[in-house]
Amino acid sequence: MSDRLAVLPQYLMPKQALTQLAGMLASKEAGALTTRVIRWFVGRYNVNMAEAANPDIASYKSFNEFFTRPLKTGARPLAEADFISPVDGAISQFGPIERDQIFQAKGHHYSTTALVGGDRELAAQFENGSFATLYLSPRDYHRIHMPCDGKLTRMIYVPGELFSVNPTTARGVPGLFARNERVVCVFESAFGPFVLTLVGATIVGSMATVWHGVVNPPRPGVIREWRYEDIAAQGGVPHAAVNLKQGDEMGRFLLGSTVVMLFPKNTLAFTPDWSPTRAIRMGEAMGQRP
Repeated sequence: MSDRLAVLPQYLMPKQALTQLAGMLASKEAGALTTRVIRWFVGRYNVNMAEAANPDIASYKSFNEFFTRPLKTGARPLAEADFISPVDGAISQFGPIERDQIFQAKGHHYSTTALVGGDRELAAQFENGSFATLYLSPRDYHRIHMPCDGKLTRMIYVPGELFSVNPTTARGVPGLFARNERVVCVFESAFGPFVLTLVGATIVGSMATVWHGVVNPPRPGVIREWRYEDIAAQGGVPHAAVNLKQGDEMGRFLLGSTVVMLFPKNTLAFTPDWSPTRAIRMGEAMGQRP
């Protein structure tokens, strides 16, 4: 069966309603039933609870509490590298941005402008730069960390579809990561700007950041933006400064999804052993400055 045919049912299913239902159920505190569901999930996806700060399945009050569980201190040591992997998961794709085009899968590209919600000025900063798309499966640790030091300048919520983001769907749905709902986080760093985008998916009940909390829901159906620069001189009220160090937690998925990162030209040389489909762990080396 072709990938496009395999994903056809996703065009027909009520993805938004299913996602809202999943989010509601995942937040419920149902006692023994919650414990049974978590125990089934751990067995079905071979989740390594020995790494969890709290390995006691019965102690989690909701599925969301279990799914976003922290790890033991020292479980993910940080490599001595300029850039580290921000997540546990697998490499979907990575490499150069060709002018403004990001490679998704064979026969599929999408633009940096589409990814960031239509802001051409923001997207232009990454022309001929580098990208990395990292997929988090259900079994993975679902907190997202900083690949390098950064100061948050903007956060943009972009409404969209809720297709699955698994490898089959990436091959079968054109422009997948620029079609799905997403949260675009823009940072400034010692080498210039970079973007870390949290991409939603079917059954991903919500996405959250450490400075804002849950971003979605609500799902207003329009682009929303928060600015974190010092805008006091313009008569506005600035948000508190958000400065994060390499390895700091920056957000989390409530159920699995994908992270897409953008870096400017001549900023990042990827680690030689990186390749598509390769498993990765948060904190391992992603690359160095050229």
